Amino acid sequence: QVQLVESGGGSVQAGGSLRLSCTSSSISTYYCMGWFRQAPGKAREGLASLYRGITAYADSVKGRFTISQDNGKRTVYLQMDNLKPEDTGTYYCAAQLLSADCARDAANVGFWGQGTQVTVSS
Repeated sequence: QVQLVESGGGSVQAGGSLRLSCTSSSISTYYCMGWFRQAPGKAREGLASLYRGITAYADSVKGRFTISQDNGKRTVYLQMDNLKPEDTGTYYCAAQLLSADCARDAANVGFWGQGTQVTVSS
């Protein structure tokens, strides 16, 4: 069982930045780590993934968000720059075994964090 805990959410004005963190209870080279978000009344949306050094991003966040992982692989980050009001939502860390693009489909995710709130104001 993999336990994931997110932190770093909060309120920011449009154009500002936040960095989210996700700490895992396990260390494994073979887990893909991803980030999703969910706005009220909408489906959970995949944003970014990282698997063995390979990254993938949704079109909506390309050039603004960056996923990374520390050298010990216990923590994955989502650096969010130039935030927009439409980025508001609950952000979730995710893990999936042996997947090269684990943010493509929420239904395939093996483990979820509890979520952290991000609010971007105009």
